[in-house]
Amino acid sequence: MVRRSKRNRDVSADDGNAMGLTEAFHPVSADGFTTAMPPMGEGDGDGSIIGEDVVVDEEGVFEEVDLGDGEALDDEGLPAGESFPDEAVFEDFYAGRPLDADGADAADASPVPDAVPLGVVTADAAPTKPASKAAHGAKKADGASRGRHAKHASEMNEKARKKAELPEYMRKSRRMRRILIVVIILLVLILAAMVYFGVQLYKEASSSAVQQALSSEQEVAAIASEDATDSADAAKVTTVPDLVSLLGLTQQEAVDKLQHGATPAEPRAVNEEGNPIKSEVRVALTAEPADSRTGTPTVYLGLDADGKIIQAGYSTSTSSLGYGSVSFKDAVLKERIIEKTLAEAGLSIPDDAVVLPENAEEYTSYDTDGTTTTKEYCSFNGEVDIDGAPHAWSAVLSYDYSMANASDNLADTVRTIFIYVNS
Repeated sequence: MVRRSKRNRDVSADDGNAMGLTEAFHPVSADGFTTAMPPMGEGDGDGSIIGEDVVVDEEGVFEEVDLGDGEALDDEGLPAGESFPDEAVFEDFYAGRPLDADGADAADASPVPDAVPLGVVTADAAPTKPASKAAHGAKKADGASRGRHAKHASEMNEKARKKAELPEYMRKSRRMRRILIVVIILLVLILAAMVYFGVQLYKEASSSAVQQALSSEQEVAAIASEDATDSADAAKVTTVPDLVSLLGLTQQEAVDKLQHGATPAEPRAVNEEGNPIKSEVRVALTAEPADSRTGTPTVYLGLDADGKIIQAGYSTSTSSLGYGSVSFKDAVLKERIIEKTLAEAGLSIPDDAVVLPENAEEYTSYDTDGTTTTKEYCSFNGEVDIDGAPHAWSAVLSYDYSMANASDNLADTVRTIFIYVNS
């Protein structure tokens, strides 16, 4: 049987699911009765049966209902001419169970499966899980929270979350602080290294200075020891000629008076403006013992334009005069080598006429290292009266350490004395 509604709408075919309430029942109005809702703008009011004539018999069965569309209803609540095939279909219809095309009950043919609750997804919440999976997940989470690694991972996640929540300027500030800390540490390390190496250099320099001082003291002690030994053992082997007696003589007269194997060399012309000496002659005293370092004692004659001697000089090694390896300072101040040599040459000068500078650097020369002595040289001069006539004198004492430094033997020092007297 094909059943039609008041608006001649066909009943939906059975799809195997429960029929919706809006298809099984007419809408309920405010007075509690069901009725079909007319389309908007059709009929009067809201489709309610209020104000309609309803005919009910003694058993409460609708006999006639006027829904405002002029159609009469039978005792089953259907339009005239329509009816249910049997009582079961009638009950199924009003119970909301689906009917087949012939009006039969379709519940037996295809039972409606029980409704399955589905998860609901919303914009604010994650999809829900079935109860079994939710319970299983809860147990798993509970077990994980009790594990050591899970706790560590949770702490790491918490730190990462907090770090991510920091503003950008704070993260940049942190990076800058870390960079500054690293730079400061590097600077401290560099400063510490500089201090360390500076201390090491200072210690090395101090040690070198101490070693040099000790070496100098040892050298001085060795020189003093050698000087004392040499002074005790040295013997005078030559005699200083009387230079004053040579003044006013000619070259040949001087050679004859000197004797001691006096051998003159070729005269050397002197062309110096304002210098009264016009020629010089060296006379070697070949009969005197020669020194291995300074050679033969020599007399120097300075002649004027008339060939007369106006200057006479003499040079020899200090060892030939019996002074040995005495130190330079001691030779001048203690041994009085200048005064004694001039006295032998015929000049007597006061004891205070020869003065050695207090600062040794004034008469000492050093090697390029600034510490090795290469030479000690000092000149002295004065004036003295001889037979009522003033005579100028000069003297030079020279210690040359070049050979001694090369051989590392102070005995190789070349010690030479020069004396001059002028008319």
